[in-house]
Amino acid sequence: MKAWEATVRKTQAAAKKRANTIFGTSYAVGNVEEENEDQEEEEHTSGEVYHAERFLPNGDYYTGYWSENFPHGYGKYLWTDGCLYVGDWFRGKTMGKGTFSWPSGAMYEGSFKSGFMDGEGMYTGPNGDTYRGSWIMNLKHGRGVKEYGNGDSYDGEWSRGVHEGTGKYQWKNGNYYVGKWRNGTICGKGKMCWANGNVYEGNWEDGLPKGNGTFKWVDGSFYVGIWSKDLKEQSGSYYPSGSLLEGNLEWDPQEVFNTDLKDCKVCPGEKVLVWPSQKKLAVWRSTKGSDTSVRPRRMSVDSRIDAGIDRDFGRMRLSDAAPLPPGSVRNGMAGNDSDDGLQLDCVNARGSPLRIPKVVKKQGETICKGHRNYELMLNLQLGIRHSVGRPGPPPSLDLKPSAFDPKEKYWTKFPAEGSKITPPHQSCEFRWKDYCPKVFRTLRMLFKVDPADYMLSICGDDALRELSSPGKSGSFFYLTHDDRYMIKTMKKAEVKVLLRMLNAYYNHVRAFENTLVTKYFGLHCVKLNGPAQKKVRFIIMGNLFCSEYMIHRRYDLKGSTFGRLTDKPESEIDATTTLKDLDLNFIFRLQKTWFQDFRRQVDRDCEFLEHERIMDYSLLVGLHFTEASLDDHTSSGAITPVDNGGSETDSISCLSRANVDQLLLDPAGWASIRLGINMPARVERTERNNDIEIQLVGEPTGEYYDVIMFFGIIDILQDYDITKKLEHAYKSIQYDPNSISAVDPKQYSRRFRDYVLGVFAEDT
Repeated sequence: MKAWEATVRKTQAAAKKRANTIFGTSYAVGNVEEENEDQEEEEHTSGEVYHAERFLPNGDYYTGYWSENFPHGYGKYLWTDGCLYVGDWFRGKTMGKGTFSWPSGAMYEGSFKSGFMDGEGMYTGPNGDTYRGSWIMNLKHGRGVKEYGNGDSYDGEWSRGVHEGTGKYQWKNGNYYVGKWRNGTICGKGKMCWANGNVYEGNWEDGLPKGNGTFKWVDGSFYVGIWSKDLKEQSGSYYPSGSLLEGNLEWDPQEVFNTDLKDCKVCPGEKVLVWPSQKKLAVWRSTKGSDTSVRPRRMSVDSRIDAGIDRDFGRMRLSDAAPLPPGSVRNGMAGNDSDDGLQLDCVNARGSPLRIPKVVKKQGETICKGHRNYELMLNLQLGIRHSVGRPGPPPSLDLKPSAFDPKEKYWTKFPAEGSKITPPHQSCEFRWKDYCPKVFRTLRMLFKVDPADYMLSICGDDALRELSSPGKSGSFFYLTHDDRYMIKTMKKAEVKVLLRMLNAYYNHVRAFENTLVTKYFGLHCVKLNGPAQKKVRFIIMGNLFCSEYMIHRRYDLKGSTFGRLTDKPESEIDATTTLKDLDLNFIFRLQKTWFQDFRRQVDRDCEFLEHERIMDYSLLVGLHFTEASLDDHTSSGAITPVDNGGSETDSISCLSRANVDQLLLDPAGWASIRLGINMPARVERTERNNDIEIQLVGEPTGEYYDVIMFFGIIDILQDYDITKKLEHAYKSIQYDPNSISAVDPKQYSRRFRDYVLGVFAEDT
């Protein structure tokens, strides 16, 4: 505190001499001591680590090891608001063991990673709460013990800051619960024991008994039945003490809800106004020879400059720093202004810099009247509305084997004048076929798709969009107006494969909620009347890149090398271009628990596809570079932000560091994060060795970017049929058999797994 007070006095005295505020633009030398500090800096070579004491321009104080204008090593940083960090630093980031204390008296002691409380640590709150256990990105995640200030305690598993999994909660009055938790509430199988000896054991939902359960009294009597807060759903039998015969139901189970559970309330989690990752460091600038025209910038504790805490979410521009002149080089990084957006000096194997565009237009051509596929779109929308809106029994997760029979399909005729079950329409007469409708209705329920929203997306007033060119398979793709669903035309062989594996697919996605395989919502066929009798089969699936964030880079990865380089010229590669294996110049780094979940799920999905004799699938990856990452590289000259004076519609929908924190700490934000969807992560740039003829994964360079990731396994309907076997035999004569895509499903699965787990890694 004495050092802090001295810093404030020193700063106030210097401010009078500068005739400007602390954040002014004039930096005259204030006294001999500053000159001495500057003289001392000149004696240190680039990259040297030395002990220093820094009185920063905004009043902050730092003492400890220092390197190239950053805290680096062990040191102490004191903010003017009273927050204090003592521990390990790495180039301006809190990294390693340390202690962070708040003015309120709260304190965290443990591991840090990239500015976040991450690893094993102990947090003591201002109200006396203490937590010892595992953390990930400021949130309790893993095994941990929390003792509340009111005397309650919890010992068990945590996920994203709340109780999740198996754990024991004990109240100060002696009552305790042991069992399952979900999203911070008692949910699943568990046992509640009261201090008076009574016990309830059974199912729970939202903190209350729900479903089958047994309540036992100390004297041996018990009640068995179905429990519910709703009297209409409640039923059961009461057995008196010492008797196995059913007695009269004189006891009301509602007493448990109204009396016994009245005092069994779980304490809410603490609220932290400022996390360590949101604290900013003042940038240290040498007073001698410094550019007095540059305004000092603030840096978050994880070294992200101008994290943007006060900026409007979703409308943040990347024009905070002055651009480099065209062709100039700073810190070995070239700057270049471009109308296409921002340019990162990340040269890939093709020798081109990575461009981050300002705006990405929606893909595809809107299908309006006069379009060659306009009538087909109308037929599709009429059929979907009929299939989804048709009344029927509520779907059940336990489907009969007959529901998966490939012969389970229904034809419906749609005459132009309408019929008893179909409306009149302006299109030509057609027939509509539904494949296994019960299964796909249940799949939509399993994937939490609301029928009304589903129909509105596909069959609303807005038209579909047709992608500009068909895929390699010859299929055409259509997108709904809100980008939620993608419609793909299918070959008859693909339909047969899906119907053959539909039962196994259903069981797989039901068993593994975080599966990465494509989500299918409906399989249909349109047969146009006329001489041609044309049939168009199509599948409706989820769009992996349906997000409020712009996808700056997208990759289709298989783990093979033959033909796995984008064939577009450099000038045509943009944010909508799907790059391939040999275009990839990143390693994707996930947090420890996410990486473990990812590795397990890739193994499960590959085993499923291998068992179904599927090959030639790929991992589709989309990257959104956050503003925090862009600002970090802007400060070193790696990116040149360009402001063309455009309107707000030209701005990038990027996430700042503060918004990343908001996404992670807000329960609604965590709800939107799943394996492969909206995942905060980092990517490390790689470079391929030119001495090696073909290098599938480049060498890491230590250059990192913060991203939001999207990924999933697509194209899972290609089996190893006679065509693929002939392709394998033919190409194996000309090329390395290990480099081609057409290989046996077992070999393909092994190669795909090895490659994916090579380009994905744990963020250490």
